[in-house]
Amino acid sequence: MNRTAILLTIASAAFAAPKASPPAVTFYKDVLPVLQRNCQNCHRPGEAAPMAFLDYEGTRPWAKAIKEAAVTRKMPPWFADPHVGKFTNDRSMSQAGIDTLARWADSGAKAGNPKDAPAPAQFASGWGIPQPDAVFEMPEAFEVKDSGTVEYTYFIVPSGFTEDRWVTHAEARPGNREVVHHIIAFLREPGSSWLRNYPVGKPFVPKGGGGGSEASGGFLTAFAPGLPPEQLRPGQAKLIKAGSDIVFQMHYTANGKATVDRSKVGVVFAKEPPTHRVLTLGASTSKFVIPPHADNHRVDASIVLHRDFELLALLPHMHVRGKAFQMRAVYPTGETEDLLSVPRYDFNWQLWYQLPLGKVIPKGTRIEATAWYDNSRNNKSNPNPDVAVRWGDQSWEEMMIGFFNASIPVDAAPVDLFRAPKKKADAPAGQ
Repeated sequence: MNRTAILLTIASAAFAAPKASPPAVTFYKDVLPVLQRNCQNCHRPGEAAPMAFLDYEGTRPWAKAIKEAAVTRKMPPWFADPHVGKFTNDRSMSQAGIDTLARWADSGAKAGNPKDAPAPAQFASGWGIPQPDAVFEMPEAFEVKDSGTVEYTYFIVPSGFTEDRWVTHAEARPGNREVVHHIIAFLREPGSSWLRNYPVGKPFVPKGGGGGSEASGGFLTAFAPGLPPEQLRPGQAKLIKAGSDIVFQMHYTANGKATVDRSKVGVVFAKEPPTHRVLTLGASTSKFVIPPHADNHRVDASIVLHRDFELLALLPHMHVRGKAFQMRAVYPTGETEDLLSVPRYDFNWQLWYQLPLGKVIPKGTRIEATAWYDNSRNNKSNPNPDVAVRWGDQSWEEMMIGFFNASIPVDAAPVDLFRAPKKKADAPAGQ
């Protein structure tokens, strides 16, 4: 190419039309659809989040905070390692959604044209389950003082059922979200000795803690930040036997002003006879001591199940020193499968990780759980790194439970899950 041609090429490039800038990101056209998909389930009045992201005026002041939470993946709350297991309720935000929120915050958080907005998202009003067939409410309001520790408080509420009931949906709803940290609704079957010396319909604090493992009917449902209502798949249900009681375990946190709470639990009955019964189980241990200043203390627990079952969902549970959690299946063949890895545990969000349909676990499998705790000063949530920490109800104490939901045929006895088969006696010599 001669000198003249080179100069003409350079000149042509210099005067070429500039590349088009990416279109502006606006609230109504770009951001609102992301918020509807990923945020509004909690960020709306009456739900867990402290602010609503339903309109531009309410969202604009939080633009920079929204960007930071999305980019660091603190929100939406979802902590499973994407390389371990597959979960049907994965609520993590796509990279495209994260980029949209970041560009909106960085470009001035403009409103755009309201005509570009999608139709408002529709959410259930009140109950997050279909209209309950039965509601169990604390018989009286409980007074929460303005300060101090409130020990776990229990209420026994008779179901009034005169026949067995199969339940497909269950939800615990706090009467006062400002002070209710969590609710666990246990089932107490007729004849159970659990809490038998305590009054029905009145609040009480059991001596030595009420636990829950003794509840003969098991775990019905629970409320905690991030925890969805119990919604089982077609053909699956939980059993509430005739004459059972609903036992509320209430964890209250004083917030500086005296107030009251009256929480409730709603259930929806199965419309057709179920084929499978769902049980909430756990790999757990209370026998641990986390040393002072330990920043990566490991605790292990396991449980062996002695009949086939379908594994439905997993939920790790620790308190504020919880750092990471893993769950595994060790099969009778000796093979191990990683089921869940939560490398960054957050006590503020109690999440079920729901598996795809058909995860059958053979009898003789050991479900293992491993938890790591940070009792050091580097843990900003640590109330006191100078003390050894043991099992306890309160948040400054610790727990270690790998919850999981298991499904078995309705004609199977739940006790068979835990009862090892008897070994056959050796045949006499000569036979």
